[in-house]
Amino acid sequence: MSAPANSIEISNLATHYGNRQILHNVSLTVGKGEIMVIMGGSGSGKTTLLNHLLGLKKPSSGTVRILGHDIARLSPIALQRLRTRTGVAFQSGALFSSMSVGDNIALPLREHTGLDETTIGIMTRLKLEVVSLAGFEHLKPAELSGGMIKRAALARAIVMDPELLFCDEPSAGLDPVVASSIDDLILRLRDAMGMSIVVVTHDLDSTFKIADRICVLDKGHVLALDTVDAIRSSTDPRIQNLLNRRTEDSEPDAESYLRRLIGGPAHPPPPPSPTRTPRP
Repeated sequence: MSAPANSIEISNLATHYGNRQILHNVSLTVGKGEIMVIMGGSGSGKTTLLNHLLGLKKPSSGTVRILGHDIARLSPIALQRLRTRTGVAFQSGALFSSMSVGDNIALPLREHTGLDETTIGIMTRLKLEVVSLAGFEHLKPAELSGGMIKRAALARAIVMDPELLFCDEPSAGLDPVVASSIDDLILRLRDAMGMSIVVVTHDLDSTFKIADRICVLDKGHVLALDTVDAIRSSTDPRIQNLLNRRTEDSEPDAESYLRRLIGGPAHPPPPPSPTRTPRP
């Protein structure tokens, strides 16, 4: 079986929470060694899309293929095996506070491989070197700065040399200098390890620095999927509002607003069709 051309292939993905549709026929691909940035306003569907990519939610319709596998069709064991080929760096770092930095990074190796402790220790220290945290393995997460926590989270995410890396808001809450260093680290990881990387972020500076392509989501739809230059020069007012941090002002509909307050439908039913009285 030949290797897939893309690390990620999403086709006509639709998602519902109850009766509410969140994603509408989303389609995109992420090539080998590509950095794809997913951006959009709050409520645009970024987190839901990331949950699909991580196999945490099944589509209402459509397909999500990760490294050649339709993840909705995988058994729990097969899905777990696939996850060992990917890495995730969470927004908060998600390090275990009771464990040292070294033990946090070594955890995936201890859980998913049969390596001896000497080898695990070498691989852990190697990844700490990669993220410029050599010598910090004995500290607890509470003893790290915000930027160091982000770096430790990246070290854990790559400790098993994944083919695909997911980063959720990697520069959130960091000062510009530290955020830029995280961007540089992401670029180095891609170049050194040849992995594909998906980054979900609101940070425009980071997006323009690291992205090969950008997917802009708007109310669950793919508004644009293109290169950095094409997104920057887009004439779509919704994209320009996002890039220039402008709000989309709209006049409220007084009747719809009143109906929502009293618990009625947002849109009234159409009037009945007129009936003709038959002539005698």
